[in-house]
Amino acid sequence: MTDTIFSKIIAREIPADIIYEDDLCLAFNDIVPQAPMHFLIIPKKPIVNISDAESEDKTLLGHMILKAGEIAAEQGHGDNFRLVTNNGETAGQTVFHLHLHVLAGRAFAWPPG
Repeated sequence: MTDTIFSKIIAREIPADIIYEDDLCLAFNDIVPQAPMHFLIIPKKPIVNISDAESEDKTLLGHMILKAGEIAAEQGHGDNFRLVTNNGETAGQTVFHLHLHVLAGRAFAWPPG
């Protein structure tokens, strides 16, 4: 995997508004929020997207999803939030380092795109 903006955030080469960090993942506020609450959770392990995750990543992926709910609750949106991941360019992925978008604070439509 090549360097991405997210790997540079993990390495502290570029700044980010980090709201959570542990040994497995990092969460930070999106610089172009699409909702009143919009943060990203990224694994510290370089995984391009969900399709590139392997069976050994099950614990990491589960950890990220649970952290999404915990952080959303800390931000005051524990009962209502949307969790999104884009897999591939035609699905809207623009940074090729797996990431979860966590959005809340407004009503969302369905289907989403």
